[in-house]
Amino acid sequence: MKEAGCYDESTNGVVAMVEPYSQTEQTQQVVYRILDANLDRAREGLRIIEEWCRFGLNNANLAAECKKERQELARWHTAQMRAARNTPGDPGTDLTHPQEEQRTSIKSLLQANFCRVQEALRVLEEYSKLDNLNMGKSCKQMRYRIYTLESQLMGQQRQQMLSRSRLYLVTSPNDRLLEIVEAALKGGLTLVQYRDKIADDTVRLEQAQKLRQLCHAYGALFIINDRVDLALAVNADGVHLGQQDLPIAIARQLLGPHHLIGRSTTNSEEMQAAITEGADYIGVGPVYATPTKEGKAPAGLDYVSYAVKNCSIPWFAIGGIDPNNINEVINTGANRVAVVRSLMQAEQPTLVTQFFLSQLISRMKPETGTSYV
Repeated sequence: MKEAGCYDESTNGVVAMVEPYSQTEQTQQVVYRILDANLDRAREGLRIIEEWCRFGLNNANLAAECKKERQELARWHTAQMRAARNTPGDPGTDLTHPQEEQRTSIKSLLQANFCRVQEALRVLEEYSKLDNLNMGKSCKQMRYRIYTLESQLMGQQRQQMLSRSRLYLVTSPNDRLLEIVEAALKGGLTLVQYRDKIADDTVRLEQAQKLRQLCHAYGALFIINDRVDLALAVNADGVHLGQQDLPIAIARQLLGPHHLIGRSTTNSEEMQAAITEGADYIGVGPVYATPTKEGKAPAGLDYVSYAVKNCSIPWFAIGGIDPNNINEVINTGANRVAVVRSLMQAEQPTLVTQFFLSQLISRMKPETGTSYV
């Protein structure tokens, strides 16, 4: 507000009065309020992300990157913007959405706050063009850096989740697919691979989308068997490749550096090749004869023993493993197993999942080789 003189007939003199803001000044105050609110929003979102980088991932570099971006935003947060703040008069303080009232997992929490930061930066980029062009340019470049940070952090999060996963469900066609997978997730399952060799692509796409949503709601990783294109289409966490599928390098080029890539292996040569090519994890098997790999001789427990001593990345013993023989596999030294029929054909998938996990965790042995936690 500003003062202006006016004539008062009762006093025949000039007195001071308060004149409202001009239209231009009113617009400037609104712009300041918008910039203030979105600077707060972006800084708060970054702090939430920073705390997980620091305490959840123990990653000093990612935490430092978040802090640097917060400090950059603070540099643009001027006194004029803060002075324009009017929280009691803001109609948006009462607006909410059911999805904001709870988070189903750390992943959903992080993604929500990355979206929050990115949206706020876009608003800052546009509205600061009315006030400070340099600020607009800075926010534009920061938005691109946040996209990169999101990819890095989610990649780190996937690696951490992979390293903690002990049981891996590989699905098979079933009319109760979603029901079975959810039951297993309720039992503590944290890693699911969608595998269907016979369905049409339209069916695969629909099922994969539903499974991804289900897995992420429970904080589990979701992998697609063979199909890199399908993994990209549904934003899966990664893809699992057989020996006859795409080379890992091509899959990595298509998926980017922060998605998981697994490879099936049946012998030591295939294992070492997968590690050299950059696989994030491998399947070791088949341990026992299984209809899933019809006509393929089992690799046996000897290959599991070899993996215990020589595999430097996460690996899952797979092939014919069930509640009756899992302890035999664990006694060989395996800390992780993948199953198909044992869960897909189980009458009570939740209980079977809990049984597998209890055996794997209670009898878990220290791993050899490179640490990847």
